Amino acid sequence: MRPRHVIHLAVKELRGLLHDPLLMVLVVYAFTLDIYTHATAMPETLNRATIGIVDEDASPLTRRMADAFLAPYFVPPAQIGLAEMDARMDAGIDTFSLVIPPDFQRDLLAGDRPELQLNVDATRVSQAFTGAGYIQAIVDQEITGWAARDAAAAAPPVDLAVRARFNPALDPGWFGALTAVISAVTMLSIILSGAALIREREHGTVEHLLVMPVTPAEIMTSKVLSMGAVVLVATGLSLNFMVQGVLEVPIAGSVTLFLVGVALHLFATTSLGILLATISGSMPQFAMLLLLVLLPLEILSGGMTPRESMPEAVQYAMLAAPNTHFIALSQSVLFRGAGLSVVWPQLLALALIGTAMFSIALRRFHGLLR
Repeated sequence: MRPRHVIHLAVKELRGLLHDPLLMVLVVYAFTLDIYTHATAMPETLNRATIGIVDEDASPLTRRMADAFLAPYFVPPAQIGLAEMDARMDAGIDTFSLVIPPDFQRDLLAGDRPELQLNVDATRVSQAFTGAGYIQAIVDQEITGWAARDAAAAAPPVDLAVRARFNPALDPGWFGALTAVISAVTMLSIILSGAALIREREHGTVEHLLVMPVTPAEIMTSKVLSMGAVVLVATGLSLNFMVQGVLEVPIAGSVTLFLVGVALHLFATTSLGILLATISGSMPQFAMLLLLVLLPLEILSGGMTPRESMPEAVQYAMLAAPNTHFIALSQSVLFRGAGLSVVWPQLLALALIGTAMFSIALRRFHGLLR
């Protein structure tokens, strides 16, 4: 391994990347607009949902219920008639339609159990799941408060004090921005390193490298270093300017420690990208193979859902994936402010997985050059 050869080859890889405008646009987009979108449009949060109310009772209670649907969760409710309810939902005007029957307040006072009807446009999945629960809670709260308006306020036997740690304001944008950065690191490192090798195979420059006094280890190391450096620099800039600057998302832990984890993770994922490129014969094949690899890495590594909710077999199998340890490290450092004494097992696991991945990819790459 001659460092001078590796540096020259790495500079060549960077020049090749700069002359590929599509990949450059992908890098810029992934660490800017994509992060902004994830931070400002989290689907788990109900925001400005449209609701129409068919109030056939027109009592003080039903007016109180209508006034309880407040921003930013709902837009001001539209008072509609029963005949126009279906047409408004068919046209996509209302996501929710709440039907209040006649004599609703009188039946409550009489001790009966009148029914309300809530129609939900389930095609708007991001709002339908959470919105129905919001509406039920609001209606229950208003009815309970109205029914107990004349009763003496009794102190509850237990006072539950809720304190949200690591995100006191419960702002989903904090989680969305940092999760987008973590996902972009994995995705781009695999794409850039794999595309670098396939680009040389399609242009025929691999044959030129064979007649040069360089070894397969030097060629592969240069690709890992150059593409990893691009993603590492983009990650640092994105954290400083986009996450902390534009979005004003606080980072609890050390950015330096996180970037060390990013570097070890890139060692594994860039090697994985080269491994996939040695299996693929062209860029379309590489793209199809990438889908089969990226989806399990993103879904089963704990970034979207907790690993504890998955079957034990999946949990153990995903310990061999670098994403599992990288996401655990990233969440500990960025969300909870953990230090080296907490995340050193993840750093060690990333180093071991990266070494194994690099060795396997180098063996495949060496066989490709023969």
